[in-house]
Amino acid sequence: MRHSSYRTTPVDTDRMPPGIGNILVNEAAERFAFYGFNAILAVFMTEALLGPGGALAVMTETQAVKWVAWFKAATYAMPVVGAILADVWLGKYRTIIVFSVLYCAGFVALVVDQTRLGLFAGLGLIAVGSGIIKPCVQANVGDQFGARNEHLLSRVYAWFYFAINLGACASMLLAPLLRKWYGFRVAFGVSALLMVLALIVFWLGRRKYAHVPPAGGAFVRDCLSGEGLRVIGRLSVILVLVAVFWALFDQTLSAWILQAKKMNLRMLGVEWLPDQISSVNSALILVMIPLFNYVLYPAVNRIWRLTPLRKIGMGMFLAAGAFSVSALIEHRIEAGFHPTGWWQILAYVIITAAEIMVSITFLEFSYTQAPKRMKSFIGSFYLLSIALGNVLTAVVNRVIENPDGTSKLSGAGYYWFFVAVMVVTAVLFVPVAMAYRGKTYTQDETNMD
Repeated sequence: MRHSSYRTTPVDTDRMPPGIGNILVNEAAERFAFYGFNAILAVFMTEALLGPGGALAVMTETQAVKWVAWFKAATYAMPVVGAILADVWLGKYRTIIVFSVLYCAGFVALVVDQTRLGLFAGLGLIAVGSGIIKPCVQANVGDQFGARNEHLLSRVYAWFYFAINLGACASMLLAPLLRKWYGFRVAFGVSALLMVLALIVFWLGRRKYAHVPPAGGAFVRDCLSGEGLRVIGRLSVILVLVAVFWALFDQTLSAWILQAKKMNLRMLGVEWLPDQISSVNSALILVMIPLFNYVLYPAVNRIWRLTPLRKIGMGMFLAAGAFSVSALIEHRIEAGFHPTGWWQILAYVIITAAEIMVSITFLEFSYTQAPKRMKSFIGSFYLLSIALGNVLTAVVNRVIENPDGTSKLSGAGYYWFFVAVMVVTAVLFVPVAMAYRGKTYTQDETNMD
């Protein structure tokens, strides 16, 4: 089907545009596939990885952590490539379709071949497929809106984030059980089926979407124009500051899990595993997004206008508060006490509130501040901030590592260090936000069918 046979501009309406349902279901299914696979990946590497002859050839924990980190770095580096492919050549829709097929192939590789060959082939295909479609999917959401329904953009990005966490929460609870009951092949197979479902649902909505054509050479000219360079410059400053937030947030899947191993995790009559606690974040997101969107934000707006940059700044201070709770927990552990896991739940509540204010807001903000031909490219800045945050964490941990593997900054001091970095960053963000002078860009509407 020729690209020109599709609608190229948003529907002229003041309501939700058609196709949003397909996009949200696609995102929930894709995130189920991705997080379900991630939930059991390290366990697979250390317990079930096979050699060429079919015998066990597992990795050490250190090797597994290293390769998972490389996989994550590759996944979040690829969005810049995906954005350029979409904006210059393929367009967002065709980029999503083509690389979703590669994404599916990655899961199939893990199901068919559970040796290192299958593992690395699968990781490579998933990193490329997942990473390249990420900025296109996010920008494609905004492409469906024009001037008349622009006011609904914040709401739909909140529901988009809701879909992400619905898929993530469900998969992180289910995938370990599938692995335990039926083995890794079945668990990876379910992720493969969900990714195929995501692709089919997205394809079925093709005639409902606004397909913004690729800009070709005009994309390059726009990026190098005075306005394009100003947009990149303005958002780059915010990107670097937001990256510090991700340095803290992504440690919920590392430092916080290691901390949970030293805590009493019997809660609600159930003995929780340390790596199960992280699913609390996704569950809280499902509850707190509607609360923020329909109750807290409107209430605060009646007293003080909540601009996107004000939300981001407040979220940064909240992130520092969450890590302060972690530091206090560590103080108690060092003193020989056993605070229960409920204290870490409190930290999750605070960091989840921070995530809503920083992550969802920056996702929407990076879209609205990008000129029409640069939507996917600027959207990749959101993902690049995550990559930079993880680089910061890795560099800090490398610097504080002693030759014998111990840390120069252990215990509560480690958490207080990141609290201080986050507070300084949040303070620096205030004048940056006050000085920011941007422009909101939306797509043009038409009644064309």
